[in-house]
Amino acid sequence: MGEYALGAVDPKLCKVATGLGGGIGGTHQELCGALSGGVLLLGALYGRTEAGKSDDLCMHLSAEYRTRFAQELGSTHCGTLRESGFGLGGTIPCSVLVERATRVLLEVLAEV
Repeated sequence: MGEYALGAVDPKLCKVATGLGGGIGGTHQELCGALSGGVLLLGALYGRTEAGKSDDLCMHLSAEYRTRFAQELGSTHCGTLRESGFGLGGTIPCSVLVERATRVLLEVLAEV
């Protein structure tokens, strides 16, 4: 998704996001990594570049993405999503969740 929206992605961005997977470090106790990744992409596209500059658009889009993600998937919490069948041991692989999260993010981006 990052390459789609940004073109070439700096490898540092991938490194920075690594620990967000699996609900923060694979603990499954925090925010879903797909949601975190989407918010990072929104920041890369619309985040402020200097302190004191407006962050209104990025904040609005991030909040909207979070709301729609929760509506589409039932939760934003990794552990809760796993309990509902996503991920290892579940009936629905995380790749399906990521696909659905990406679709939601594309819908939000299409409205900008």
